[in-house]
Amino acid sequence: MAPLTFYSTNRSAPCVSLAEALLQGQAPDRGLYLPSEIPRVSPEELAGLRDAPYSEIARFVISQYTPDTVIDSVLDELCTDAYDFDVPLEPVGDRRFVMRLDRGPTASFKDFAARMMARMFGVLRRNADSPLVILTATSGDTGSAIAHAFYGIPNIQVMVLFPPKEVSNRQRKQMTTLGGNITIVALDGQFDDCQALVKQAFADPDLQSIDLTSANSINIGRLLPQIVYYVYAYVKLAKQGEPITLCVPSGNFGNMMGAVLARRMGIPIRRIVIATNANDEVPVYFRTREYGKIVPSRVCISNAMNVGHPSNFARVIDLYGGWMDETGLIREEPDVKHMHRDLWSVSIDDEETRRTIQEVWNRHGVLLEPHGAVGWAGLSRYIRETGETGLTLSVETAHPAKFPEEIRHLLGFDPDVPDSLSSVETKEESYLNLDNNYERFRMLIQERYG
Repeated sequence: MAPLTFYSTNRSAPCVSLAEALLQGQAPDRGLYLPSEIPRVSPEELAGLRDAPYSEIARFVISQYTPDTVIDSVLDELCTDAYDFDVPLEPVGDRRFVMRLDRGPTASFKDFAARMMARMFGVLRRNADSPLVILTATSGDTGSAIAHAFYGIPNIQVMVLFPPKEVSNRQRKQMTTLGGNITIVALDGQFDDCQALVKQAFADPDLQSIDLTSANSINIGRLLPQIVYYVYAYVKLAKQGEPITLCVPSGNFGNMMGAVLARRMGIPIRRIVIATNANDEVPVYFRTREYGKIVPSRVCISNAMNVGHPSNFARVIDLYGGWMDETGLIREEPDVKHMHRDLWSVSIDDEETRRTIQEVWNRHGVLLEPHGAVGWAGLSRYIRETGETGLTLSVETAHPAKFPEEIRHLLGFDPDVPDSLSSVETKEESYLNLDNNYERFRMLIQERYG
């Protein structure tokens, strides 16, 4: 069998191995990497995973992409170490479930990818002569998950940019109380500004002497572990051969790309509902075929989804036969009919998000935070408009305790706080402040790591 390679969505960079794609993050032509061939799994293999723990399912799924990168025995150790927490599948009515991805060390779905990436990077960089510098932009949970996952990993330095007005106090403190090999930078701007600076740094010839990569979802290493929990949900919930409909609250579209790749691997996913907040550039595209970035991005209570131009939408366009470049320009149209058969997109504003948190708690006793509420509202809208009656799953991406002010205002009580969040309250914070200026950002990188 030929080694699995990865190509750039911008089509001008050479194909690379998984190890090269992981360590580069973004392709040299500013495109995003995708596997040249997506591995397929059989119904028999899926049936064999029905009673397996999460870590074993993770090893099976990720091993389809890593035969030339990490040997199975090492991958098994990495998965066992990374996934030592629960992944609840909470029933809410007949054949309708919420998957809670908030039980990891930073109470966010980002833990699933970040912990596996950190362990794989540790293996790949074990004998390197110089440190690998990870640049990451965050609109909420990515920064804390990356910071915690890579904290103390030898030969790796991390710099996280975040928009201070768009993250909650607990989200910020999870990043800013670590120190060590973790540098946190508050940028005077929005998430899209943070992401733009990071992308510009990767393409800057003046920084070529520094070994830079990303742990944002532009890195294929973020997407592969995110395939796993959709496979996990399917094998645990579905009857033999029964299709499932997924709803994924979406900002930069990395999480929903995990679902798209799972579907391409052969998981019987009937449809993927993409639920955005008021940053509705993708739902508008689905209705009109006209894509326009939202600049500046709209600030919503589902802050991790405040993205006016999701990087991973270029991957979606590519998988459906089109080409979107890094600026958001669609140079070749995708197969829109095929896209519409597989995907359904909806925008949920803050008013509906808040109403959903109240209604789901009052009717079902299920506590959602803003991102999960966007997902639930999106799935509810889909069911009303299509009459869907089969197995459905909505994704809850963060712990409600990350948004205590919102929960208290809407429901009149404070959500229980897990140890992973309460432990940061009394720790001392340390972070830098930076103007939205690329030259100053470049100087900071050079001063720290040059």
